[in-house]
Amino acid sequence: VHLIPVNPVREDGLNPKSRKRIIPDLLTEPPEIDPVYEAHIYCNIPTAAERSMEGHAPHYFKLVSVQVLIRHGDRYPLYAIPKTKRPDIDCMLLPGRKPSHPQLEAFIKHMSKGSAAQLDGSLSSLPRYPSHSLCEMGELTQTGVVQHLRNGQLLRDIYINKHKLLPSDWTAKQLYLETTGKSRTLQSALALLYTFLPDFDWKRINMRHQWSTIFCSGSCDCPMRNHYLEEEQRRQYSLRVKNNDLEKIYVDMAKIVGIPTRQLRASNPIDSLLCYFCHNVSFPCTKTGCIGMEHFKVIKRHQLEDERERQEKKLYFLYALLATHPLLNQTVNRLQRIAEGKKEEVFVLYSAHDVTLSPVLSALGITEARFPRFAARLVFELWQDGKRPKEHFIRILYNGADVTFQTSFCKDYYKRSSKPMCPLEKLVNFVKRDMFLIFNSTSYYDACRRRPL
Repeated sequence: VHLIPVNPVREDGLNPKSRKRIIPDLLTEPPEIDPVYEAHIYCNIPTAAERSMEGHAPHYFKLVSVQVLIRHGDRYPLYAIPKTKRPDIDCMLLPGRKPSHPQLEAFIKHMSKGSAAQLDGSLSSLPRYPSHSLCEMGELTQTGVVQHLRNGQLLRDIYINKHKLLPSDWTAKQLYLETTGKSRTLQSALALLYTFLPDFDWKRINMRHQWSTIFCSGSCDCPMRNHYLEEEQRRQYSLRVKNNDLEKIYVDMAKIVGIPTRQLRASNPIDSLLCYFCHNVSFPCTKTGCIGMEHFKVIKRHQLEDERERQEKKLYFLYALLATHPLLNQTVNRLQRIAEGKKEEVFVLYSAHDVTLSPVLSALGITEARFPRFAARLVFELWQDGKRPKEHFIRILYNGADVTFQTSFCKDYYKRSSKPMCPLEKLVNFVKRDMFLIFNSTSYYDACRRRPL
């Protein structure tokens, strides 16, 4: 399980890493946040084969459903640093260029024949794979495609080859596919499906379009969700203003590129710098100087400290509960139908963004999880007990690690039970009832409108 290293402030109010120490106390010394190490994990560059815990269960359990929520793969930045040359990244898919995948060439050929697919609304006008020699803003890169070809292959080896979740003659009714209206999420979904499905057949692909990044569908009207999001944004701003190191770095970078500090901050430079970093491209230079690794480290370290404070202050958690209830409710309803014997929608794929995955992790209580990296995957497995066929259990996995018992609703069960899973009712009760207790409410509608005392 990936843990975020913590570096708490001491009782005397000083940050331990800002004070010189001669001999570190190995027992009480909090681990340093290493921003470069964390950035490498975020990039998720495809290298060695990945170990994963998906599909693990006692031999008498039967896998009956898998629901997957992914973040799109590696992409070109959404923002540009003003007055600098954009990172020179090629978004043409070239099987001979690294990182690659054995099925990349076949994927490209197959994607060019997708006229028979049923793609909702505006999805049909989006390109099915990236194809610009200089990436467009936000475009999926070859790395991003390969990340999801690998995800699909890994899930196929476990769920199709081992557990026979879908037969070779699968039908469109056995799948539920949904993506936001961005080319990077559609293309990520198609890459994963191409290597996952027993036989990728365009006629059986029915991709739904979700206009909301939190997948709230018809239940998006929630004033208190917006209230907590605004409070959370105020917290973020307050933390940033207090960080003198960050302010100095922004002033220095603004001088290098020759713009006001405020304009540089508004261009969200970390988004652009992560692209240079992930693709091993030198940071940009001007006649005045170069943006360097020290600038990158300070901004990335602040980002990590912001994530940690976000968990401590709980505003984001309150936002997350209200933001994710519609999606989790849809997930639970589907799991219940399958547990009752329905054979439809046994494999579900939601292709989404970091702003989709992050609140889901928070709402479920998985506080030790890292911020969603490129091509992150969150998996809900539904299992039937072969000895007691009416009993169903779930496992929740994040990037291959089993996080079932990190969830707020299954922590206590783990202490009392020998079963390596969580009863389905625990998740059902959490989503249908317990999510609202903190708001002193009994329903989503009421929680969305009840002002805090």
